[in-house]
Amino acid sequence: MTMTKKLAAEFFGTFWLVLGGCGSAVLAAAFPNLGIGFAGVALAFGLTVLTMAYAVGGISGGHFNPAVTLGVAVAGRFAWRDVLPYWISQVVGGVAAASVLYAIASGAPSFEAGGFASNGYGALSPGHYSLVSAALTEITLTAGFLIVILGSTDTRAPAGFGPLAIGLALTLIHLISIPVTNTSVNPARSTAVAFFAHTDALSQLWLFWVAPLIGGALGAAIWKVLLNPQTAEN
Repeated sequence: MTMTKKLAAEFFGTFWLVLGGCGSAVLAAAFPNLGIGFAGVALAFGLTVLTMAYAVGGISGGHFNPAVTLGVAVAGRFAWRDVLPYWISQVVGGVAAASVLYAIASGAPSFEAGGFASNGYGALSPGHYSLVSAALTEITLTAGFLIVILGSTDTRAPAGFGPLAIGLALTLIHLISIPVTNTSVNPARSTAVAFFAHTDALSQLWLFWVAPLIGGALGAAIWKVLLNPQTAEN
């Protein structure tokens, strides 16, 4: 597979994740009387990854997330030279989706961007959780996400079920952490909507790069050293 096709797959996969996940939060979460709420948003994020993993995962690996790209590189399943190009495609795809979402949302007569599904801590946290709580949440959940990804896509795992496990894991992650940080575990997703939020989301964006990347590397290291069946046999 050519690098151009891989980068295109990462672009469209991340585009779909931001449009579907953040779109559900911006357009449908609090819709009067029929809003989907936190549970609906959590499910939407999981469905975006599940569907695009099946659609284009065979082309690029279906990362759609800089923390995942870093994690699979740490685990030895991805070339380090390709990490930065993947990150760029993921961020550009996310920003493109956020642009489309903003154009759609601004068509409503009472539209106010507000937080625009951005992530935050302190005053920008849905539950006003502290920086420490937000960092711990993002690191821990991203680490767990990488363990699920690496385990469910291992050659010894049941074939064809990896995207299902990964999508459900992302749904679970959102069910846990939307009140804390509005759930990132994905720097590209955080970056995309921060540009359009009418808050100080950009000033807090650093955390939603640092914490998920730490968590991704940590989860990959845990898998590689402690859980990988092939490592255990050597």
